[in-house]
Amino acid sequence: MTEQTDILERAERVFEAMRSRCSEKDMQRIRDAFDLANLAHAPQRRKSGEPYIVHPIAVALIAAEEMRLDADCVITAFVHDVVEDTDYTLEDIRLRFGDEVAFLLDVVTKKKKEHYDTTKQVDNYRQLLNSLHYDIRALMVKIADRLHNMRTLQSMRPDKQMKIAGETDSFYAPLANRLGLIDVKSDLENLSFKYRCALEYDDLERWIEADREENASRLEAFTNRIEYVLNNVGIEAKAEVYYRRPYSLYRRMCQQQVDFRHVDNRYYVRVTYTRSRIPMSEKSVCVKIYSTLTDYFKERPGSFQNLIDQAKENSYRCLRVMLLSQGGIWEDVQICSRRMVETSKVGCMAEIGDNIGEWIKRFRGVLRDIAKHGQEDMLLEKISSSLYYDDVTVFSTSGQSYILPKGSTAIDFAFKQHDDAALHARYARINGKLSSIKTRLQPGDCVEVFIEPDAKPRPDWLEFCNTYAAKSQVGAWLDKQMRSSVCRCPICQPLPGGDLIGIRDEKDCVVIHRRSCPDAILLASKYGDNVVAADIPEDSNTVYPITLSIEAVDRYHLLVDLIDHITNILGLNIDQLTTTTVDDIVNCRITFFVHSVSEFIRAKEHIYEIPGVDEVRQV
Repeated sequence: MTEQTDILERAERVFEAMRSRCSEKDMQRIRDAFDLANLAHAPQRRKSGEPYIVHPIAVALIAAEEMRLDADCVITAFVHDVVEDTDYTLEDIRLRFGDEVAFLLDVVTKKKKEHYDTTKQVDNYRQLLNSLHYDIRALMVKIADRLHNMRTLQSMRPDKQMKIAGETDSFYAPLANRLGLIDVKSDLENLSFKYRCALEYDDLERWIEADREENASRLEAFTNRIEYVLNNVGIEAKAEVYYRRPYSLYRRMCQQQVDFRHVDNRYYVRVTYTRSRIPMSEKSVCVKIYSTLTDYFKERPGSFQNLIDQAKENSYRCLRVMLLSQGGIWEDVQICSRRMVETSKVGCMAEIGDNIGEWIKRFRGVLRDIAKHGQEDMLLEKISSSLYYDDVTVFSTSGQSYILPKGSTAIDFAFKQHDDAALHARYARINGKLSSIKTRLQPGDCVEVFIEPDAKPRPDWLEFCNTYAAKSQVGAWLDKQMRSSVCRCPICQPLPGGDLIGIRDEKDCVVIHRRSCPDAILLASKYGDNVVAADIPEDSNTVYPITLSIEAVDRYHLLVDLIDHITNILGLNIDQLTTTTVDDIVNCRITFFVHSVSEFIRAKEHIYEIPGVDEVRQV
């Protein structure tokens, strides 16, 4: 097959995807857009060596097939790099395809300047976000462009991979999430994770597959029983098991501070009804399914969630409940219609209603806040904290409500309420109970923070700050007290031999981070040109402290065996060791020194082999 034949066949897939929902006039415009792009990009090649036109065709296919965008968006996808990379001008596009395509193309085309207001990348983000005042579709096209770039990232250098992955984590994945593009968001997250943290990603893929094989027969029996029970009451439904993808599980493991074997809800069971013999609304059928299943299976108290009436901001809808399966395992069951599943794939473009209108209104408020306070450097932080994670609403003792990102603590609340005075927060009362200011807040909590002039931030506060205001002010205060000249990130504490990346700071010092480090992801997304390939050379005279939390069943000689494995078998020095035993369950925290990631991994594997040890995780 010749290159041109392959190109034409790829383009035909786009035409086929659009044919059923476009007029013949629009179909001709789409074909014209492909012809123009094919001609304009003819001399160009991608880093992979393939013809450049393959990229615009792939972006157009994502827009047409996966995101179900309209004709103007697909036309824009075909020509999205023409003005930036060829001799064609925006006016050429306007004359050929009209004002709407010209507007969309202008938004997605990066503007070249001698001097940027902040950085080139942040200026580009702002340009995209400003289009929200006129048309949300430009963001959709840009997300399609980014998704194909992520799918072909293997041809890029590691430093370029980190730059693009950082942008994706901080900007494009949060936007896709809030726009309701669930599958697109998941792809963006996992591709970014794959290229940032290859070791963790590969491990999780292996563990997921092993877990799938281990539980296959039990889950098949559970899903078959669900379908049988529902069929008996006149509801045709399909029960399927969906394993969460590596990045979702990685985030859960970090949040819950557990290893893979102990993370909650590694998978969920989706019950999708296709037809009911009793005429009812979608919600009524879902409620009927819930009622039927809870008559047959035990329901975990307090687990029911109505995400149909109280849908997430990304428009995902279902009824959710935990049911007890054979073997005494609580299963995460999500009940929905086929239409709800399809809507979750294409997001706001399937049903633009009050939800997306509220989203746009809220986002414009974020932009106004940035402009008002001159906080241009807060752009990416605000996107991640305001648009990516679920929110929690908490209250002051006076009854005023505050919206904070899920996972926020009383420290975040203090900076939301007291601003500069929060630097002197000492303790809190949450629902009247005396609490540490590092306590995570739950929806509906009533919070009171107590300020004392002599109180000061401590370094561990940074681990419990989830909002930009708290992170920046605590970080700035600590930095002012003692500025460090080290070139190894103190937050993620990278080790030789790991997935590492270097980021040049304002003092021209290359600070080395783990690729999973949140600071590195954010810095890479804002200052991509400062990302460099870097490593920490392994040195037999240089060691690094590592702290492990170990849980085991108590037995005679357990502590002796643990110390023997680390000191005698592995030849590593122990710095600290604390242990507590409650009801024959031992919790041990041990700090020792290693030379590299491989030595650390080997130490974990040895500890897992000690009889009685159940869980080993890094603190």
